[in-house]
Amino acid sequence: MEIKSKAHMMKLSSNRMAASSLDMRHGALVAISDSLEANKKEIFAENEKDLKRAEEEGISQAVYKRLKFDEKKLLTVKNGISELMALEDPVGRLLYEKELEEGLVLKRVSCPIGVLGVIFEARPDALVQIATLCIKSGNCAILKGGKETANTNRILFKLIHEAAVKAGLPESALFLAETHSEIDELLSCEGDVDLIIPRGSNAFVRYIMDHTKIPVMGHADGVCHTYVDADADIKKAIPIILDAKTQYTAACNATETLLIHRQAAQKFLPALAKALQDAGVKLRGTKEVYDILKDAPDEKGAGIMDEDIMAEEEFDREYLDLVISIKLVSDVDEAIDHINRFGSHHTDAIITENDETAARFMDMVDSAGVYQNASTRFADGFRYGFGAEVGISTSKIHARGPVGLEGLMTYKYKLYGHGDKLHIVKDFKG
Repeated sequence: MEIKSKAHMMKLSSNRMAASSLDMRHGALVAISDSLEANKKEIFAENEKDLKRAEEEGISQAVYKRLKFDEKKLLTVKNGISELMALEDPVGRLLYEKELEEGLVLKRVSCPIGVLGVIFEARPDALVQIATLCIKSGNCAILKGGKETANTNRILFKLIHEAAVKAGLPESALFLAETHSEIDELLSCEGDVDLIIPRGSNAFVRYIMDHTKIPVMGHADGVCHTYVDADADIKKAIPIILDAKTQYTAACNATETLLIHRQAAQKFLPALAKALQDAGVKLRGTKEVYDILKDAPDEKGAGIMDEDIMAEEEFDREYLDLVISIKLVSDVDEAIDHINRFGSHHTDAIITENDETAARFMDMVDSAGVYQNASTRFADGFRYGFGAEVGISTSKIHARGPVGLEGLMTYKYKLYGHGDKLHIVKDFKG
């Protein structure tokens, strides 16, 4: 029952955390950054244990890349902390003010959500990003990372927690859950935990949503699309698509489905297919796509295998691997309809030089992020300038897209009575 007792202690401490000064929270962030640098050899040694076990268990290269925490990842999280500190304090911002009657002033002021339960994938840098975001936003947090990076998570959390407490933050500001059984215990902490933020597979997020009474914020999957319009600049299209598919295939913002205007397909598709296959990407697609690639004279070998011809109902696949689905469409409206039907409302892009077409696409596609002539991989709190993110939300309530500081805030109303007037509803005329 450790999680339940920790969550209850956090709830009691959450008002102290919310009321902590910006100087104290920034002091904690500076101390965390310094401690990570000073103890990096110990961190790397623990990470090597996780990497060695991953190799022994035959974990895929896509997942293995996520597990690694080296000098480059350390520099990235330290830069993220610096960027986070440069952002405005999200706590106590005046959002609205109105004098309801003489001397009676209503204010809406931002405040932390309270106690967060964040369950995330086996990626050590995510632990640092999430913990520091929670500190900056004045939230308490129970953190649960993937078991594949248990050793790295343990040393990172130890350093982060020690630095935060020494800076004056409550002992119960942060807690690290380490066993899978603790997830179910966390899900039963309604009344003490205010919000659950899960990151992971579709099945995992669905499980979280179905097994808790606590509000859940996040996304179940990332079926992202790139649509190549008839007015696309082909020189832009191929590198954008390669980046969107191959730069980090295991990420939820990697493109999984490619839609191509039929007017562009005959000339563009064979060259794109060759570029994708040269990058190690397996192609899947409709019979129409199969036939074009089979008959292409200049790009021999760049095609789709018979067993990878797709039916319409298969286009809801999230691969998280070097695999991509391809379909031809007649116009932007067909692309929009396909995305709204099969997509996950995460991030979708159009490649076109026609701004009118782009505007229609970006207005009509019902996703948290819609892009023109840019890789879907840009859907990230760090790249958006948020410092980092706790996750990406496809919800339309509260937070949408990469969830940074603002997504971890709510607000309260403060009503001030001033002067000699007695403020009672009986006398209130409005």
